Amino acid sequence: MTPEAKARQQIDELLRYAGWDVQDREEMNLFDPGKQGVAVREAYLKTGFADYLLFVEGKALGVVEAKKVGVPLSGVEAQSARYAVGLRPPMQAWRPEMPLPFRYESTGIETFFTNGLDPDPRARRVFAFHRPETLAAWAQEPDTLRGRLRQMPPLLNDKLWGPQVKAITNLEQSLAQDRPRALIQMATGSGKTFTAVNFIYRLISQANARRVLFLVDRNNLGRQAHNEFVQFETPDDGRKFSELYNIRRLTNNVIDAGRDVNRVTISTIQRLYAMLKD
Repeated sequence: MTPEAKARQQIDELLRYAGWDVQDREEMNLFDPGKQGVAVREAYLKTGFADYLLFVEGKALGVVEAKKVGVPLSGVEAQSARYAVGLRPPMQAWRPEMPLPFRYESTGIETFFTNGLDPDPRARRVFAFHRPETLAAWAQEPDTLRGRLRQMPPLLNDKLWGPQVKAITNLEQSLAQDRPRALIQMATGSGKTFTAVNFIYRLISQANARRVLFLVDRNNLGRQAHNEFVQFETPDDGRKFSELYNIRRLTNNVIDAGRDVNRVTISTIQRLYAMLKD
């Protein structure tokens, strides 16, 4: 088996694991009952052959460019973008007026993803392909999370002191500039958890973040964080955080099904690692 064939075999498995039905072009059936997402191999386009074309509910919304292991994916983004246009009849696009919004480059070991709906789209490393229903939900939204992060309302800071205001403001500026990794450094006793809860509330209520994972390294810090969320009074209408959104502190290896059941999940790093490793 060639390196390219091995990569595609691995990509097939990853796509199936994420809920996609992988089909050959000659046997394409986009409307098979019970299969929301279909990945078609070697799809024929006006711009060439796409390694995989992703369809949800019979309409194309994504493309996957496959490469053998060892090929740097940072230079492949332009190639996958070329296959995001040029659909041939009778294939239809989810959004006919624009290129396919979701583009992947993958070796089966490493996968990059570009959301073309972002204000400034760029490839990002992901650990898995997204599920069909996830891409369908994103495609129907008027804007993306990164777009909403650029439109955050002014911070209500009546209950915050100077360093907390500075931390939240700078963090939001960082996210608006598409720099998602950030470190807030504050002294012991300066209200780090309260600062984090304030920011998370804004992420959920103003930017419509689906879920927030709050990681701690000790159980007692998890209990402390949970109490902080439960007792937090929202600055805009005075209701408790827990009255508006579900909060879950993981104490076993079961996560509630459903995307929006828990908006905040608190876990120790050790428990999360054990769950991921089964």
